[in-house]
Amino acid sequence: MAKFLVQKSEPLNGEVYISGAKNAVLPLMAASILAGDKCTIMDVPDLRDVEVMKEILTSLGIEINQTQDSVLEFDGSNLATNEADYELVRKMRASFLVMGPLLARTGRAKVHQPGGCTIGARPIDLHLKGFEALGAEVVSKDNYVETIAPEGGLVGASIYLDFPSVGATENIMMAAVLAHGTTYIENAAEEPEIVDLANFLNKMGARLKGAGTDTIKIEGVEKLKGAEHTVIPDRIEAGTFMLAGAITKGEILIKNVVPDHVKPITAKLRECGVMVEMGDEGMYVVADRNELCSTDIKTLPYPGFPTDIQSPFMAFLTTVQGSSTVIETVFENRFMHVAELNRMGANIKTEGNKALIQGGKSLEGAQVIATDLRAGAALVLAGLVAEGTTEISEIYHIERGYEKFVKKFKNLGANILRIDD
Repeated sequence: MAKFLVQKSEPLNGEVYISGAKNAVLPLMAASILAGDKCTIMDVPDLRDVEVMKEILTSLGIEINQTQDSVLEFDGSNLATNEADYELVRKMRASFLVMGPLLARTGRAKVHQPGGCTIGARPIDLHLKGFEALGAEVVSKDNYVETIAPEGGLVGASIYLDFPSVGATENIMMAAVLAHGTTYIENAAEEPEIVDLANFLNKMGARLKGAGTDTIKIEGVEKLKGAEHTVIPDRIEAGTFMLAGAITKGEILIKNVVPDHVKPITAKLRECGVMVEMGDEGMYVVADRNELCSTDIKTLPYPGFPTDIQSPFMAFLTTVQGSSTVIETVFENRFMHVAELNRMGANIKTEGNKALIQGGKSLEGAQVIATDLRAGAALVLAGLVAEGTTEISEIYHIERGYEKFVKKFKNLGANILRIDD
């Protein structure tokens, strides 16, 4: 098993280019199922999750070619099956996103229960509720779900989501674009990744309005065509490097970032005394000019503070003076990194969905485990300022979601090494 060895580093300095967003590219790839001809997606990050999605789509009969770096071409003209392979689906939760487009295009889909990080319950009931509202019959078994469209095809409907689930919003959008009539998704997720998917679908000939608001209107069309699209920058990767600059009291220029997408992260860092400014070349994060202090955060669906940045931000808060409170409202099992940070000398206590942090502690290197993707990033940040060596195992979680992780950190001056144990 590979590991990261992280040693205390000088303040990070330099520039970093943010890759295409993991959470945007996966639904875009799934959406290629809807077209009967070629789609081209650009700025595709080289990630394990992307590789898994490529394998799933290939197993369905989608032909995939890499025409140049970060550019993939998808040809769905020879779609062969509407049943996703169990061994592939179990590797990644986002694999369930093939259900909507398969149902819309073929009238039937069979997908096994998805896997992914163990950060809490992420039921697929909202996805299925949406498919049923569109007229599909849903057959649920212990290890798979099958959806069957009525003989005349899916029919538009008004669908209210009990929670603004990103995955459910995306899956229902992709199913509804080929449904007869008009579909309204109310209490829809508003994340930038939703807008990116809607833009891609509209390029393919769909008729969607309202993406980025809580109500999305979809007028069904008869078929979709191929299209070209560039993936939006990864706001979570951008946030991670913003925090890397902050925790090491460095100065980083972040390129290829959309300022609006990281507004809550920017606001909280400024509260802590970090300078974050947008310039002609990108976003400047400077943390060596002020005494840094604590703040409180509460995770919420977009445009609130992102749950995916909660653990990296907590690592930062352990190092600044003062006490902080972190409240997690999105996932019930997203404090697994707390025990690992405490192993490094942090003082964090949890009460239900609340973490109480006594900051200003000197961290010490230790053997720790990346319990999930973003927890792993948090431990790397902590290792950059901890005395001695931090050995991080289970790093496959990290490599699922960050492209060229070690190279990007090393280019900023981080003392990090990947080893095969």
